[in-house]
Amino acid sequence: MGETPTEREVRTMATWHEIRSGHPEFADKVSACFAAGVNKTIATLRRDGSPRISAIELEFKDGDVTLGMMGGSVKLRDARRDPRVAVHSPTIDAPEGEAWHGDAKLSGVLVETPAPPGNPHVGAGFFRIDIREVALTYLGTPADHLVIESWDAEHGRRRRTH
Repeated sequence: MGETPTEREVRTMATWHEIRSGHPEFADKVSACFAAGVNKTIATLRRDGSPRISAIELEFKDGDVTLGMMGGSVKLRDARRDPRVAVHSPTIDAPEGEAWHGDAKLSGVLVETPAPPGNPHVGAGFFRIDIREVALTYLGTPADHLVIESWDAEHGRRRRTH
């Protein structure tokens, strides 16, 4: 099933429920970015430690960020060998004349979960993400600066402008 997170990694991770409970407005913006399209991008780690990016679908469900991977896929092999991942929301350009809604990223460690009842996908892997870090980037108002909001267990929620 891959490496077990170290004690320090466990202390620096949270469930989506914990993040949402402490920062509901931030969590709503992040989940809206992920909901903007079906296909997200996941980065897993290859055997040699280099990154591999792939398409993925995920859900914010029952206080967790959950996802599944097809049996036999290279990303599933990557995930079971080394459960550290990063996920990026869909990249959606704003329609002409409208404000860009931004994008979101999260990283953490996959924890394999039982297959959902009635799952027809033999060999598939199902996971929740223990979250280490979340970032949200969007244009401020007026649209002359970038806003970066983030959360991690060490620093909590932060907001920076550029």
